[in-house]
Amino acid sequence: MATGVTRIAMWSGPRTLSTALMRSWENRPDTIVADEPLYSFYLSATGIDHPARDEVIASQPPDWETVLRDLAQDPLPPGITVYYQKHMTHHLLPPVDRAALKPLRHAFLIRDPRSLLASYAKVRTQPTLDDLGLRQQAEIFETFGGPVIDSADILAAPERALRALCAALNVPFTTAMLSWPPGPRDSDGVWAPHWYDSVRASTGFAPAPRSPVRADLPRELEPLAELCQPYYDKLQEHRLRLD
Repeated sequence: MATGVTRIAMWSGPRTLSTALMRSWENRPDTIVADEPLYSFYLSATGIDHPARDEVIASQPPDWETVLRDLAQDPLPPGITVYYQKHMTHHLLPPVDRAALKPLRHAFLIRDPRSLLASYAKVRTQPTLDDLGLRQQAEIFETFGGPVIDSADILAAPERALRALCAALNVPFTTAMLSWPPGPRDSDGVWAPHWYDSVRASTGFAPAPRSPVRADLPRELEPLAELCQPYYDKLQEHRLRLD
């Protein structure tokens, strides 16, 4: 791996501010991004039907070995010193050799499970624990460690949160991370038209609610929220503190 290059694997579940955070990093002049590079592998291995399934599979290598080798070794363009990789933790299926992740610098984006589930239920009515990726996220953290940032902290204080995250990753902070032009990106996955409407319209992180609101969950999702909570609590113990 080239010296002076930081390859960040940011692990998150769905509905966690992950695409907005990718926009933030991509707006840096020294950074390129990869959008869910294990998605094709995940769909190919599981047979799950997602929007644009065939297009997703065709757009990326479907084998994890090629993907992780390229993420760790591909040369970067001149002037680029940060390779930010937006990963969905549920894409990390059991056959993936975790040792292949060792060359990357790991970080973790978390969200309160009730809020996560309330949002996710709007697009999928019967999610499972594996769909949300919290169990896998805790596993990766146990193996590799790395900074943990809560999406609620980013929304409450974007600059302080991003400064803390950059410091933890030994990357200089730049105010370019606080806003970005609206619209699509060439780096967006082919699935973006199905999922990215709000982030494509965004120009920065949306303001946090003035007071915390307890997420209103459908009754049938309460048991899943309870299953998720211990994994979230474990990661929350290690989250970057902004005060």
